[in-house]
Order: sequence, then structure tokens, then C-alpha cells
Amino acid sequence: MTPVVVDASVAAIWAFDDEDAPVAEPALAAAIEGLAVAPRLFWYEARNMAIVGERRKRLTPEQSARFVESLAALDIAIDDEPDERVAFMLARRHGLTFYDACYLELAMRMNAAMASLDRALLRAASAEGVPLLAA
Repeated sequence: MTPVVVDASVAAIWAFDDEDAPVAEPALAAAIEGLAVAPRLFWYEARNMAIVGERRKRLTPEQSARFVESLAALDIAIDDEPDERVAFMLARRHGLTFYDACYLELAMRMNAAMASLDRALLRAASAEGVPLLAA
């Protein structure tokens, strides 16, 4: 089966009841089945999203804690060895943040599909021949 790179924008759908996107369900299925992978920064972004959600009163502290615990229970493999030169080049080429380019670099290196809600990242992935996870 094809691995799936999951970015934090997809995890946001799992956290917030008032958000929805077709890619969220197949991305969650990939995470449950052990097919999901993300760069280390995914955990920082996801936890930050929970904290910001609390501050904006979109999540209670209890909901935030449950979200972080449920994320940790998923089978999302963490990649700690990005090719930073390639990520930097991808950020330049596609006008991405370096953070988003790390997700793209990982998808390219692993021949994985991309699961994201970030339009710029999805455009860059398509331009680089990375398949997009479909609903």
C-alpha cells in the first residue's frame, strides 16, 4: 500500500468539530492502518494548534488534551531525517514555507501520497508529480 504524508492542516480537521474536508477521513484511515508518515515538525504544529484552539475558545483544555492523546495513539510514523537541501530548493521553487517544503520533500522521498488542505502545498505536490490523497 502507498504511504501517506499527513500534514497538520489535516489533523486540524480531526480536532475541530466545526471543520470538515473530504481528505480527512481517508487520511485518518491511513493513520489507523499504519500508512501515515510525517516529519517531526508535525507534532509541534499539531500541539500548537491545540494550544491556539484553547486560546481562541474553540477547544476546552479537556478537548485539547484528548486530541493530543488521540493523535499520539495513531500509527503515524515520524521521519527525523529530512533532506534539508532538497526541502530548501522546493521552498524556493514553489514559494512554500520551509516547513511545508519538508512535508513535500518527505512525500517525494518516500513515494507517498500527500494529504493536506494547504493549497500552495497541494499545487507544489502536483507540480512535482506527488499523488494527492483523494476522498
